[in-house]
Amino acid sequence: MIEPTPFSSAPDALAIRDAGGDDMDAVMAIMGEAFEPTYGEAWTRSQCAGILPMAGVALRLAVGGDGTVTGFALMRAIADEAELLLIAVDPAAQQRGIGAALIDDFVSFATARGARRLHLEVREGNSAIMLYERAGFSLVGRRRDYYRGSDGHSRDALTLALDR
Repeated sequence: MIEPTPFSSAPDALAIRDAGGDDMDAVMAIMGEAFEPTYGEAWTRSQCAGILPMAGVALRLAVGGDGTVTGFALMRAIADEAELLLIAVDPAAQQRGIGAALIDDFVSFATARGARRLHLEVREGNSAIMLYERAGFSLVGRRRDYYRGSDGHSRDALTLALDR
């Protein structure tokens, strides 16, 4: 179990803690608000719950001082690599450092498990790309037209990596 990590620079003395199946309602609520529905990027409850028991997987919650869940990150570490599978911040709490704190927590999680290369994938045009770049991630690959929107438009998937 990873100990809660306090992030005093974020609102309400934000803490990041381990989460599990009991926290799935909060995760799904944030995912429903934070993910663009056009591209179907959000995972289902069964997809999230199904990956939790797998080795190397962690679900972490960002929790404000008042106990409100404001964001989450789903990650996994295998051998010397780690992947940020999902990350979301409640839109009402965005632009307050919560996303950056969750990314810092992912980097700490990964390096504590011996990961030397960290990966994530993001839809081209997603505003979170700047956040990832500020954390040191850089473009290493592109999947053309990976995200096909319900509006008929397609977007590339960008693969970003950070070497430790």
